[in-house]
Amino acid sequence: MTAHNTVSILVMGIGNVLWADEGFGVRAVETFNALYDCPETVSVMDGGTQGLYLLPHVEACDALILFDAIDYGLPPGTLKIICDEEVPAFMGAKKMSLHQTGFQEVLATAEFLGWKPRRRVLIGVQPAEIDDYGGSLRPIVDAAIEPAIASALAELEALGATVRRRQAPVEALGPDALDRALYETERPSAAEACRIGDPRFIDIQAGD
Repeated sequence: MTAHNTVSILVMGIGNVLWADEGFGVRAVETFNALYDCPETVSVMDGGTQGLYLLPHVEACDALILFDAIDYGLPPGTLKIICDEEVPAFMGAKKMSLHQTGFQEVLATAEFLGWKPRRRVLIGVQPAEIDDYGGSLRPIVDAAIEPAIASALAELEALGATVRRRQAPVEALGPDALDRALYETERPSAAEACRIGDPRFIDIQAGD
């Protein structure tokens, strides 16, 4: 625990924005960062698909609030919150991509090295579609961002962190090329870009 019993909190989103709903965690934390100004005790981070590179950041926090798309086996767009010791198990339950394998390893390694967080919260949404390369969040998953952020705000309040609405724009967490507005408006049409892979191989498989 940090000095004077102050809780160091990491608010992080993980996922891959290139695969539709798999980008939920990143888009959620980007939206959170754009809307809210946090005290020095709260770090806000786009963890993307960095895997073990995130270990130092996790080890440095006393509380972790994580946004991600999780295959809970529930209806698409369902928001489900998992806390504390249950978080690693759900990260590895039904892996949708390598980023979840990587982050499960981050949690396991951090604990092996002595990380004992005061609080761990996984704010996850059931994806509707991930097999859409270059795709955006589906509307039902996009709609879960607002309640997901509300859940994060409640957790921050419970941890004693005072968060305020921003009065001015802030620098984006990720690269400009992946800014959501730019990324979605410049997306080629389905007629111009194959969404699920190389059409030559798809045609071959269809003919087998």
